Amino acid sequence: MNDLTIGFIGFGLIGGSIARAIKEIHPSFTLLSYNYSKGNMGKSLENALKNHVLDSVYDDLQEGFSSCDIIFLCAPVLSNITYLKQLKDIIKPSCIITDVGSVKGNIHIAVEEIGLKHNFIGGHPMAGSEKTGFENSNSKLLENAYYILTPTDETPASTTEMLYQLVQSIGAIPLVLDYKEHDNITAAISHLPHLIATSLVNLVKDSDDSEEYMRTLAAGGFKDITRIASSSPVMWQDICLTNTESIQYFLDKYITSLKEISHALEEKNERYIYDLFDTAGQYRDSIPNKSTGILAKVYEIYIDIYDEAGTIATVATLLASNQISIKNIGIIHNREFQQGVLRIEFYEEKVLLKAVELLKKYRYTVYER
Repeated sequence: MNDLTIGFIGFGLIGGSIARAIKEIHPSFTLLSYNYSKGNMGKSLENALKNHVLDSVYDDLQEGFSSCDIIFLCAPVLSNITYLKQLKDIIKPSCIITDVGSVKGNIHIAVEEIGLKHNFIGGHPMAGSEKTGFENSNSKLLENAYYILTPTDETPASTTEMLYQLVQSIGAIPLVLDYKEHDNITAAISHLPHLIATSLVNLVKDSDDSEEYMRTLAAGGFKDITRIASSSPVMWQDICLTNTESIQYFLDKYITSLKEISHALEEKNERYIYDLFDTAGQYRDSIPNKSTGILAKVYEIYIDIYDEAGTIATVATLLASNQISIKNIGIIHNREFQQGVLRIEFYEEKVLLKAVELLKKYRYTVYER
């Protein structure tokens, strides 16, 4: 790749992280962003300029984006589609337009209607954080994370290869898929699990009694498997309304499988019930654990501690004095499915590994999941 000019429309966590990674690996590239507020530049863009992540910020799309080789659409889905219409008569013929949305069908349909199939490659970086905004962006956010690319049937192979190489160069793992296949995959392994976790939490909430014993005993395994239910309701409302067909397809299949399980329980079908858990266990254990998948990873450990005053404070102080930030910490009262009394959660893997090494050095028994 020669020196490229790359534009960003929307500059939050994902856009900022992509820009940071590109600038770190390709310092000669020119990076610019669109200031949608027209003159009243926000702190995010000011900081990006100050820290040399961006080279320029433009209030007018026509002024700066006509020179772009690649444009990343990092705004909300409906806004991205609006920007597509504006960009059509601005971009040069060889410009690549890509997005970062988790649903691809709606923007591919819009691209076809607008007449930009030759220029468009859908994108879905499978990385994120509970923190938002450019101030929380990180050049390593996409490292070892899958980055799905969904070219159209008119996207030149050389164009796809160019974006593929760029994604690969910043440490992500590019994977080329058809956009319909992408939406089916995300429906099955991300969107449906979120619905299942959410409905399960609501089932328990609605089934609990006035003493709230279910809520009290839910710590541990139940809270772990329903963790993703604590996601943004606005974001998941949008996902459900934009990937509806694929979600419904897999939801119906899941409902059918639950009915089969219910029938097996009624019939006390020992073979079916055993195979149900055995097959699932083997398949889950075969899923690789090294790369970042579509669901956000949890970086947590469990350690054994004595029930003495100040024990948790001692652990927290030990970690803090070694510049190790803790995301969450607490005693596990329901330990049917995990070892360790104290659960500690971290923001990233390298911090977890540092904590494990330190705690073992001080003779703590550490259980990693």
